[in-house]
Amino acid sequence: MKIAIDGMGGDHAPKEILEGVFQAVEDFQDIEFLVYGDEAKMAPYLKSHNRVKVIHCAEVIEGTDEPVRAVRRKKDASMVKMAHAVADGEADACVSAGNTGALMAAGLFVVHRIDGIDRPALSTTLPTFDGAGFDMLDLGANADAKPENLLQYAIMGSIYAKKVRGIEKPTVGLLNIGTEEKKGNDLTKHAFTLLKECEDIHFIGNVEARELLNHVADVVVTDGFTGNMVLKTIEGVAGNMFSMLKDAFMSSTKTKLAAVMMKNNLKEIKTKMDYTEYGGAALFGLKAPVVKAHGSSNAKAFYSAIRQTHLMVEHEVCETIDSTISKEN
Repeated sequence: MKIAIDGMGGDHAPKEILEGVFQAVEDFQDIEFLVYGDEAKMAPYLKSHNRVKVIHCAEVIEGTDEPVRAVRRKKDASMVKMAHAVADGEADACVSAGNTGALMAAGLFVVHRIDGIDRPALSTTLPTFDGAGFDMLDLGANADAKPENLLQYAIMGSIYAKKVRGIEKPTVGLLNIGTEEKKGNDLTKHAFTLLKECEDIHFIGNVEARELLNHVADVVVTDGFTGNMVLKTIEGVAGNMFSMLKDAFMSSTKTKLAAVMMKNNLKEIKTKMDYTEYGGAALFGLKAPVVKAHGSSNAKAFYSAIRQTHLMVEHEVCETIDSTISKEN
């Protein structure tokens, strides 16, 4: 298995990216890595290894670059070269912590969509209080959606949940403003009917945002505009909650003693809500796995994204989506 890596993408590249890669090299004996980036900047963090090949790239797509223009004009950028490696069959999948829009553009214009997929969707596994997590899509690849898009999202999310996360019969929920069948706007009402009639998924009906962290479903589908706002809300609440807890426990000698006594419990809670445990966001609907690691990824988070990518290739997620969508059409 060969995985292409954008060595220059992300807030902490190339150091944390390469540390994640070399950790993965030790843990996964069946992966070869093609690392694209500025060789001089990566040199201090590189180690000699027969399963890590470095390809020099003179350009980098910055976070401030306009995505489509950058992909088309910066032909020697690490992210673009990485995507071409997948398109040309030199790599089975690719991972980047760089510009999200640019990675989506590279996926669409270089790796290309699976035939029959109207709009690829961005998805990640979000934390739940029971530690199991749930997959949500779309998280922002498309601001708008049609009912048929939500049906495809449900099929792709179910395949991923089964193949990668090992859930035998993943439940699918449609994010809505109420659980009743007739609730919502035209999009959700029509999508409800399509999801209910689909034999390839285990649809349980509408779900509300307040129940998401209670693991109300294994897969939750919505349009990209709504999904992205939900994602950012969960990230913001989780981060601020831990800051508030820290401030509360550090406020006095008594609470500091309480914090020491609850240390293991607090660690357990933090682990359950830690996005670095779940990997990156995958762009579903492309001919090969394209995975977006969090922009602020440390080595642990990037390693998790590689582990996720490895599972997607190993369990032929894209191939299964292709065959299922072909059958639906």
